[in-house]
Amino acid sequence: MIILFDLDGTLIDSTDAIVDTFQHSFKVHNYPHVNNEKIKALIGYPLDIMYEELGVDKNMIWDYVDTYKEEYRKISTIKTQMLPNATQAVKIASQFATLGIVTTKTGKYSKILMEHFGLMEYFEVLIGREDVINPKPHEEPIIKALESMNTKNREVWMIGDTKLDLLSAKNANINSIGVLSGYDSFDTLKKFTDIVLTDALEATTYLQNK
Repeated sequence: MIILFDLDGTLIDSTDAIVDTFQHSFKVHNYPHVNNEKIKALIGYPLDIMYEELGVDKNMIWDYVDTYKEEYRKISTIKTQMLPNATQAVKIASQFATLGIVTTKTGKYSKILMEHFGLMEYFEVLIGREDVINPKPHEEPIIKALESMNTKNREVWMIGDTKLDLLSAKNANINSIGVLSGYDSFDTLKKFTDIVLTDALEATTYLQNK
């Protein structure tokens, strides 16, 4: 079996790091104050799409993204934590499956975070935003991850907390589980997958007992 995990809202809680870094970028560029809840509602999307949805001029978006990345690099490990049960989920999953990470976060910083938490060794592959042209919900990140893995005669599952993860899985023609530890509601997730569970540990246990 192969299990691909999303990061934000599935394995980690970096809400504070993301929101604080967005507010930092707005301050640097003298942009009008944006409500934190509006930022949180877009977590899971690529940074450029988040900035566009928050009203930043298209011609300026990549300047904001650069400012964001510079600040995020400084604070990400300080203001990010593993979600409850997530470390246990990864360790259990590694006993019966090959693991990968598919995220819209920058892969470079995602790897640093996983190394910080002592978990990167459990993952065979990590696909981040810079590794693909088309991020989730496109299938490309999942296809790219699977290209480097032995998929022959193996079930493949994506575990994620937003519709973007589940749509990406559907587009890549693999199985998916939605988890309620992150940013989308049960009703939203249920539209895109048959299986919605509490968190990564419950999802992992479900797959272990299949």
